[in-house]
Amino acid sequence: MKQKIVVYPISGNPPTWGHADIMMRAAQHFDKVFWLAAINPQKGAIFTMEDRIEMMRSYVRYYKLNNVVVEGHSGAVIRFAEKVQANFLLRGLRNTSDYQLEHDLAAGNRGINKQIETICMFTKPHFATISSTLVRELAMLGERIDQYVLPSISQFVIEKLKGKLEGHLVESSIKTT
Repeated sequence: MKQKIVVYPISGNPPTWGHADIMMRAAQHFDKVFWLAAINPQKGAIFTMEDRIEMMRSYVRYYKLNNVVVEGHSGAVIRFAEKVQANFLLRGLRNTSDYQLEHDLAAGNRGINKQIETICMFTKPHFATISSTLVRELAMLGERIDQYVLPSISQFVIEKLKGKLEGHLVESSIKTT
């Protein structure tokens, strides 16, 4: 019997409980899950690929999952799926805006490889409003983010963004003087 292998790419910057929940639920249904730190060229990256991979691995350790592999990839996700012989691409849906984007991506991927199916999993309702953007904005305002991300990730995000924010404030004050 052929293994059921899925690739779940995220651009999570940082990855949230919502991303992790879908990864964990996928691990219950597939023999192997490749949780992929993907690059979205339309989004600016705050965290390095290595930072994102390590944050994602923290969730895998938290859930104690043996069938999840975290990797990074900067090209077309469908090509990564071909390389690891995945049967499926998994996409998470929070709302109707996500649906339209994912529908269009699925059509594009299907045009490249008809053998790899795109499937979608809906986020749990209490995660539907969480986004990486929201987490970053709250962290930059000095607000708590531990309900949106793993506690160890919360501390990392706050420290990383604090440094970036302080650098921005220094740069801004130099420009105004």
